[in-house]
Amino acid sequence: MIKKITLQIATCTLLLTLLVVQQSNGNTRANIQGIMDSNAKVEKLSDGLKFTEGPVWDKSGFLLFSDIPADTIYKLDNGKLSVFRRPAGNPNGNTFDELGRLITAQHNRQLVRTEKDGKTTILAQNFQGKRLNSPNDVVVKSDGSIYFTDPPYGIDKGKEELGFYGIYRLTPNKNLVLLSKEMVRPNGLAFSPDEKTLYVTDSEQMHIRAFDVKSDGTLTNSRIFAELKEPKDKGVPDGMKVDVKGNIYCSGPEGVWVFSPKGQLLGKIFVPEVVTNLAWGDKDYKTLYITAGKGVYRIRLKIAGIQPGKRN
Repeated sequence: MIKKITLQIATCTLLLTLLVVQQSNGNTRANIQGIMDSNAKVEKLSDGLKFTEGPVWDKSGFLLFSDIPADTIYKLDNGKLSVFRRPAGNPNGNTFDELGRLITAQHNRQLVRTEKDGKTTILAQNFQGKRLNSPNDVVVKSDGSIYFTDPPYGIDKGKEELGFYGIYRLTPNKNLVLLSKEMVRPNGLAFSPDEKTLYVTDSEQMHIRAFDVKSDGTLTNSRIFAELKEPKDKGVPDGMKVDVKGNIYCSGPEGVWVFSPKGQLLGKIFVPEVVTNLAWGDKDYKTLYITAGKGVYRIRLKIAGIQPGKRN
């Protein structure tokens, strides 16, 4: 029996503190204020979960997110929490494809799609005859191809078969292509608005790497885009999202780090728990939903985010 829990949005909201980074041009504060109001607040929406991840906004008007150790994808709808899918293969990252179907990276070593009737289809679980490690995060390109990362976080070391941690592309005709295996711990990933750049976090190296996306969907010109060099116990580069103007929002020490398209750190959104992932939501996609530790948070921003499964 699924127990529905009604959650009250916390009456006490957490004041947003911005870390303004000193830049030689003196425009940092203006850039941050162009993204969020000075009185913007982080609101706590839920608590008491085990380990939240993979938020994604359904255009019907609710949030889905994963709880990995609880083996559950939850639905948060107008303050009401219910089970969307359980068991769920120890789910991590979620997104939607161009037809509005949920795509989930699961720690049971599978990438799956939830069909409209609720049944699941396995999209990928092996590469060249060997099992994947534990698919972590996922994003869909406008041509229908699916990009995902495959670090080892969800399995024991002795169960690894591949010997590397890759970034993959599942083509529209279901061919699984290894794009890169150079990163130590590839994790979150997101496209630039024009889909010409793919950003991927490395949670071990504490940086974001950028790749040029070629016309055939493969990657080239790997380079470090930004570094998040602070103590790992306060958070690591993990989930990441991009707004319609190309600004990058990445989990990191103390909260969400906001970068310009050129890699300039504009500021931080401080969150009281270690942030794992992000999602744009609400009708205008100007609310940033944040999974962090045992809770889920949100904050209103001034720029819309890129909608999953749809390119603006």
